[in-house]
Amino acid sequence: MKHGKRYVEAAKLVDRTNFYDAAEAISLIKKTACAKFDETIELHVRTGCDGRHAEQQIRGAVVLPHGTGKTVKILVFAKGAKVDEAQAAGADYVGGDELIPKIQNEGWLDFDVVVATPDMMGVVGRLGKVLGPKGLMPNPKAGTVTMDITKAIADIKAGKVEYRLDKSNIIHVPLGKASFDETKLAENFQTIIDALNKAKPASLKGTYMKSAIISSTMGPGIKLNTAKFSN
Repeated sequence: MKHGKRYVEAAKLVDRTNFYDAAEAISLIKKTACAKFDETIELHVRTGCDGRHAEQQIRGAVVLPHGTGKTVKILVFAKGAKVDEAQAAGADYVGGDELIPKIQNEGWLDFDVVVATPDMMGVVGRLGKVLGPKGLMPNPKAGTVTMDITKAIADIKAGKVEYRLDKSNIIHVPLGKASFDETKLAENFQTIIDALNKAKPASLKGTYMKSAIISSTMGPGIKLNTAKFSN
């Protein structure tokens, strides 16, 4: 894969044989994020879990102390009084059955997070084939299937991010934006690491966090010294 001049110059700053401490990596990532837009900084953790076993499936959510730097659009599936509650709490879209054909047939996906009350999951379930592969399906573990719509929306707007194992047993989580100062990125990073350590499956044998990389949208990956932050 051929990389552009900016990437090549940024990559020269990174020693690919080195495993960096979190503080060093965060300082470096800000120097390598040189695109003309505010790049997203992401953490990618390769785990020793086997997602084929239910007890080793990792999924949850955590509110980052400094948010993600992204404005999130929220769709809420609700009915009755919960519709008014969702609108009052700041949901971008609220609805029920009438949204099914719009999403299924028209391909409408102008939202980043889907929240649903438990009594609407029968409706939302019909969208499983569309929302599932995009990671948009509401889930109780992530706090997106709940009767407390106000709290769910407030948490998401405050910077709640979901984490889950992908098919390769890797977890991908945003840390913030390249414009964030190092302290904010470091605090967001530590919040995610603490949440992942708490989510470690009891049945897991061997190394939990096998390797980890942080990268910006257009920049090179920076390898982290996982021994320093995994338990």
